[in-house]
Amino acid sequence: MNSKTLTDILERVRNGTLDIEGALQQLGRFPAESVDGACIDHQRQLRTGLPEVIFGESKSVDQIVPIASAMLEQGGPVLVTRVDSHKASAVMERIPHFTFHKQARILQHGSTKVEPDEFIGEVVVVCAGTSDLGVAEEARVTIETLGHPCRTIYDAGVAGLHRILARHELLLNAAVIIVVAGMEGALPSVVGGLVSCPVIGVPTSIGYGAGIGGFAALLGMLNSCAPGLAVVNIDNGFGAACMAIKINSLR
Repeated sequence: MNSKTLTDILERVRNGTLDIEGALQQLGRFPAESVDGACIDHQRQLRTGLPEVIFGESKSVDQIVPIASAMLEQGGPVLVTRVDSHKASAVMERIPHFTFHKQARILQHGSTKVEPDEFIGEVVVVCAGTSDLGVAEEARVTIETLGHPCRTIYDAGVAGLHRILARHELLLNAAVIIVVAGMEGALPSVVGGLVSCPVIGVPTSIGYGAGIGGFAALLGMLNSCAPGLAVVNIDNGFGAACMAIKINSLR
């Protein structure tokens, strides 16, 4: 349930094309709905600007299916994050509406339509190396599903600075930039020193032993001297996408 859906219901009641009983039926599961141990927050997009998303990594197929089915009945996009191919196939056997984005590990149905006068510009997702693509794709799929324009620059890490410098014009035209990097996590600092828009760093768990599962990249980004750089948690492409959408949204 989003503001456009709710406005449409109220307008139809006002102009007489929908009676009160019909409106109550459509709003019967608003603002929340209990389904098999879960409580779905149908009001979240109205309240925060972002819809509820299903975190699928620790959920079984039997848990995901009823939650996703209830969300699909309300209309709007539905995302299930952090699902592997086996779990995705099992869910799609029971709910064929979904598309599986394998690299992003996301099940997706539908998308939000955002008008050009509702956002500042393009979000650019930058990825340091091919090993970081999964996290970068999680960000991209989330951004595009929630209706914001997105461009990508992949495999442009600091080991070959000419690669990111060659895309300087695209960086300069971005409204907000997400930079995904593992190892020592230096790329967000480089990008932050080139642009005036907000930069969101996403450390990944890619790297050798002393990388400590992404902590080296995280600490490197947190200690950056480049102004205008914020950092989300390790491997959190989804969280970076949500922050980018909030920054890019015109209220």
